[in-house]
Amino acid sequence: MNDRPGLNELSAFIAIATQRSFRKAADALGLSASTLSHMMRTLEHRMGARLLNRTTRSVSPTAAGEMLLARLQPILRDLDIALAEVDEFSGQPSGILRINASEIAALVLLRSVIPTFLNRYPKMHLDLAAEGKFVDIVSQGFDAGIRLGESVPQDMIAIRFGGPARLIPVASPSYLAMHGTPQTPDDLAGHNCVRFRLPSGKLFHWEFEKNGQEISVDVNGHLTLDRVDLMAEAALLGLGIAFVPERTALPFIETGRLTGLLDSWCPKFPGLVLYYPGHRLVPPGLRAFVDVLRETESQLSIGD
Repeated sequence: MNDRPGLNELSAFIAIATQRSFRKAADALGLSASTLSHMMRTLEHRMGARLLNRTTRSVSPTAAGEMLLARLQPILRDLDIALAEVDEFSGQPSGILRINASEIAALVLLRSVIPTFLNRYPKMHLDLAAEGKFVDIVSQGFDAGIRLGESVPQDMIAIRFGGPARLIPVASPSYLAMHGTPQTPDDLAGHNCVRFRLPSGKLFHWEFEKNGQEISVDVNGHLTLDRVDLMAEAALLGLGIAFVPERTALPFIETGRLTGLLDSWCPKFPGLVLYYPGHRLVPPGLRAFVDVLRETESQLSIGD
């Protein structure tokens, strides 16, 4: 192949293949969709193979495109890291740091780590994706992920932070005045509970433990939600009892708008973990983020 593709064409191909959309890739790259379409036609002509399947509604890599994507992603990532390491000689890492986190983890980071990180490293851009669904951070192009420790794959480098966490049932004083206060997990059967739907589609069972006795409760209720912040809001409105992270409920408990329930039945469990692959170079921006995370450790408790 005498006419070797340029770096811009290959980067554009990766953006389209991962976003599965010319429009989204164009937005990310700051180009027009028509420009990207022309670049892909040129790239396919140079490669002598069709790389993308296009329809009016979707874009997906062909078998050749999948192979090229798998080869290119680590190469271009290492190139970005090499360039970023050169930038370190100026004393400031630069570039984009992509992190995938749960909604709760994102809120915790926004309260301390992220402001410090962005103020200290003005050349960095943080792309934080907050979502409930657990994703493969490598295949999705993220530098790191943040989840509860029990969810992290074993082959990842993991850094614990924020201390232990726990889930607690909460309800508004008005709801409890009308329906009574449960004294044991079994009492929840007589209450209207706000249920939580997991990203998999399954309903979350409320789990309790006391003196070695474990109880899993499949609660009933008229409302099912898939976001923790909405569950807390539903409890505030008196719509029932919600089972939420203590960190989420604590501000409302302290002001008397919510009441914590079944305290002795709610043990703590290992908290949040920042994780990233151990088999590849760590970008300077991620190293800087980890440094800030460790500095602000004392401010990040999600359990107390």
